[in-house]
Amino acid sequence: MSRLNKEEQEILDAFDAGELQRSPDSENRKAQHQEYAEAMFKKDARINIRLSSKDLRGLQKKALAEGIPYQTLVASILHKYVEGRLHEDR
Repeated sequence: MSRLNKEEQEILDAFDAGELQRSPDSENRKAQHQEYAEAMFKKDARINIRLSSKDLRGLQKKALAEGIPYQTLVASILHKYVEGRLHEDR
């Protein structure tokens, strides 16, 4: 079990004591974030690419180790790169 820092513990204690209230617009914000999430994961385009068989086997092995289809792994890698969370070493 992870340890909470002081601020996190204070928030948890306030929650347990019933001292916290929802934001007045929480339902609207929740709906808005749900729309963002759905749009982000909507797969509405198809691409075809050529890879070396060695790279494809490598992707398939990594996907197997993660327990996901290799196409999902490829889509995740591309998404992270586009979002700036995956950088090429130079």
